[in-house]
Amino acid sequence: MIQSMTGFGKAIVELPTKKITIEIKSLNSKQMDLSARIPSYLREKEMDIRSMLGQQLERGKIDLSIFVENTGAIAPTTLNQPVILAYKQQIETLSGTLGVETPPDWFSVLLRLPDAVKTEIAELGDEEWNDIKKGIGEAIDHLQAFRKQEGKMLESFLTKRIAAIGELLEQVAQYETERIDKIKGRIEEALAAVSQTDYDKNRFEQEMIYYIEKLDINEEKSRLKNHLHYFLETLQKGNGQGKKLGFITQEIGREINTLGSKSNHVELQKIVVLMKDNLEQIKEQILNVL
Repeated sequence: MIQSMTGFGKAIVELPTKKITIEIKSLNSKQMDLSARIPSYLREKEMDIRSMLGQQLERGKIDLSIFVENTGAIAPTTLNQPVILAYKQQIETLSGTLGVETPPDWFSVLLRLPDAVKTEIAELGDEEWNDIKKGIGEAIDHLQAFRKQEGKMLESFLTKRIAAIGELLEQVAQYETERIDKIKGRIEEALAAVSQTDYDKNRFEQEMIYYIEKLDINEEKSRLKNHLHYFLETLQKGNGQGKKLGFITQEIGREINTLGSKSNHVELQKIVVLMKDNLEQIKEQILNVL
């Protein structure tokens, strides 16, 4: 079964002092295009995270976001008391020297000064990393489940559009004999209109055969039928078939275009237009197939 490149996965990891939320979004892209927003203390594991996503998600525009919420009793950010006291003493000394008043609201001044607030840099332990890695794996699993669900809908849509083109191809046969007779009749009428012109009947038949062979569409019909069958066959081979299906779609388009250029018949041209309409819908959706 094919998969869509569109998906969303989310997982929450509960640690003793942290709540970590992992979100992964995926959209269609020709290659793997990964962007990651992760907290600074996980930077050392960024390459491992990218490797996990690349191996399992294969292709698409992937956005990874990891949010950390501290839930422990000890705050990671604390007031740097020695620095603040030193600032206050210096300001009081400078106030006396310059003869200016001290600030009426000490905290609003002191807390804005450099290094008044310090943030503890958390170290990532092996146990904590294993829990986070499991959470990333869980988010990936959810995203892949989403992709498979979208893939089912894509497969159903593409199958219907291919079937519609196949049904239109079956309608071509009823106009082929009429089409050839009309072409031959128009040529004979044109020759009859030039009453003074004498022409070789045998040569006329030879040219007629050559002209009709140029307009023959049996090969195009056969190739188009084979391409439609190959498309459906490839659709059943599982995920990772998006690019291959795109190439087959191009071949289907070539045969439909050739049918259109050779049709020379109003009803056949209408059929070709309907085929192209179905094919364009297929092309739009193929962009989402993994």
